[in-house]
Amino acid sequence: MECKKSQNMNMCNCTYPCDKKGMCCECIAYHRKRGELPACYFTEAQEKTYDRSIEYFIQVNTR
Repeated sequence: MECKKSQNMNMCNCTYPCDKKGMCCECIAYHRKRGELPACYFTEAQEKTYDRSIEYFIQVNTR
């Protein structure tokens, strides 16, 4: 499978400097292993907190 990194970069809202930026499959695998979600699951304001926890996602999306 060919990675469409340049296309993915246009949609990536992650502001953290990371070597996985634009490589969604690697990003998702990384965060899943840590019990987190990637930045694309969060709004711009939520992403800037750098809290990628599933608990935070549930908290901000069940109000």
